[in-house]
Amino acid sequence: MDRLMPLFPLQLVAFPGEKLNLHIFEPRYKQMINECDAQNHTFGISAHIDGKVMDIGTEMRLVEIQKRYDNGEMDIKTEGIGLFKINDFFRQAPDKLYAAGKVSLTTYTMEGDSSLRNSILEGIKELFALLKIKKEIPKDPTSFNTFEVAHHIGFTLAQEYQLLCIKEEVARQEFMIRHLQHLIPIVREMENLRKKIQMNGHFKNVIPPEL
Repeated sequence: MDRLMPLFPLQLVAFPGEKLNLHIFEPRYKQMINECDAQNHTFGISAHIDGKVMDIGTEMRLVEIQKRYDNGEMDIKTEGIGLFKINDFFRQAPDKLYAAGKVSLTTYTMEGDSSLRNSILEGIKELFALLKIKKEIPKDPTSFNTFEVAHHIGFTLAQEYQLLCIKEEVARQEFMIRHLQHLIPIVREMENLRKKIQMNGHFKNVIPPEL
């Protein structure tokens, strides 16, 4: 059954299980968060892409209002707890400043394939090494899912939304592996190009081919 959910359209994708910190400053969203806090309600984050609010979003739980400012602005901690589909969107909820939607909750799986998790982990390690990124990655291939690493592998906003819309974890794993297989050769070639540019002007010890 559909229910009315306060919506917070943003130019980002939030994933189930994600812990997201936000600074709230617009009057409409200050109203929304204050009501969620007072009434223990959830709200939805729906990605805003190319001027459009996307149909699939993530239901968020308000974990904590970490700081309240004198002007009513807030720093909040939230957590993604599930997915929903917007069946009817309202720019303003009845008698409210903020947007809302009639939504239905959607199901998704989190059980993936261990060999695919290994492939993803190896791909992330190679990508980070090429980019010289020092960021903690999962050490145990059995301890993570695609949603946990989706922000860290160079997806565009649209690609992150594509991932969010895939209901089966194995299909999400395959989508992520295809992305890494496409991206890593591009990054590797860019690194080779960078080295060539750096070498420009240096004396080169080049071995001529046998003719």
